[in-house]
Amino acid sequence: MTALLTFFLLLFAGLPIFGVILAGAIVFLQTNDLAVLYDSIPIQFFGSLEINGLLAIPLFLLVGEIMNKAGLTSRLVAVAEVLVGRMTGGLAYANLVTNAMAASILGSAVAQIGVMSKVMIPEMERKGYDRAFSGAVTVSAGLLGPIIPPSMLMIIYGVVAVQPIAPLFIAGVLPGVLIIGALGIVILLTSLLGKGLPSGVGHDLGPRSRILFEGLAPALIPLVVIVGIMAGVMTPTESGAVASIIALVLGFAYRELRLADLGPILLTVALGTATITGLIAAASVLSWALAFQGVPDELVALMSGLTDSPFVFLLLVILALMVLGMFLESISVLIVVVPLLMPVVTSLGIDPIHFGVVCTVATVMGLVTPPVGPGLYIAMVAADIRMGPLFRATVPFLVAVLLCIVLIAAVPALSTWLPGLTLG
Repeated sequence: MTALLTFFLLLFAGLPIFGVILAGAIVFLQTNDLAVLYDSIPIQFFGSLEINGLLAIPLFLLVGEIMNKAGLTSRLVAVAEVLVGRMTGGLAYANLVTNAMAASILGSAVAQIGVMSKVMIPEMERKGYDRAFSGAVTVSAGLLGPIIPPSMLMIIYGVVAVQPIAPLFIAGVLPGVLIIGALGIVILLTSLLGKGLPSGVGHDLGPRSRILFEGLAPALIPLVVIVGIMAGVMTPTESGAVASIIALVLGFAYRELRLADLGPILLTVALGTATITGLIAAASVLSWALAFQGVPDELVALMSGLTDSPFVFLLLVILALMVLGMFLESISVLIVVVPLLMPVVTSLGIDPIHFGVVCTVATVMGLVTPPVGPGLYIAMVAADIRMGPLFRATVPFLVAVLLCIVLIAAVPALSTWLPGLTLG
């Protein structure tokens, strides 16, 4: 109880989550008469970083930074508008398609919502779309970032749950397609119910061909990553390196990236990598301390007394992760919670790959759910709109995503079939 109280006091005091987790672990050891283990903390801290899968983190962060700096994301927007822009509400569909393509590059919901809010919300408003609806589409589609491969959250889950990352990447494909379809249906129903979505705008053959040609190469980056992993040609880490090289070459080829830009890009990547790996190391100390005291075994006994149904357990996990995701960053939630739940997952016979997909989708839902909902705040600033109208416009999309999460939890094959088919 003392460790838990310390955790929340430091959290609300504004201490970085890295320090909060590490302090919580130390207080837990002290209050449980395990101070003799203090000397082992550095070993556990640094030992947790000796994992090859962590090499993928800076590489995919690098891909996202290069894509943004080189203007490749804006080319994806133009391609999406050419493909679906003729339909009624075409720019809303283009927003969704662009987010689907960007998701396989950025891999982070917060980064994706931030980038796409700056690009899509002003453009949709300029074309006659309601400001709140524009923000709602952008925020909801931004949830695809951690689901469609490559996903930063999938890498984190794979590391803390000791699971191979390649199957996790592939496992996100069908759930991602399912969520894209659900969000598209919400846009369609909005149009059919007479919400006044603007008519689509076509392009002449010449400009259309030029836009598609210029946007083809950036669109190939996610394809190279996914196909390379599915074919067994590349590991996730290798695919990140290849994607970084392609993005770098394209940035210079389009003359939108300069050598002077590389310094700030690499600094941003280094800071992002340090933040994530620091969280992983601190959480490994906390998980080790809890395991030493037998907390995971107690949790297994507790859950066994509540339910022996894997589906009911997953529903409870979804609810808990959504609530935690409202207050904590998604990476922090997974790092702290997943090691505690894995013994329960094993005891109930739940496939860890399936569990990883459920955890990832449920956690990011908290990004767009009040009272905190950082994704909503990002869009709120970009759209210059109050929280109330934005959240009301987002509700139908959130309901659609929530139904998808429940379906994914109920049907493990949505997560496990494709990895089994492609990777064996």
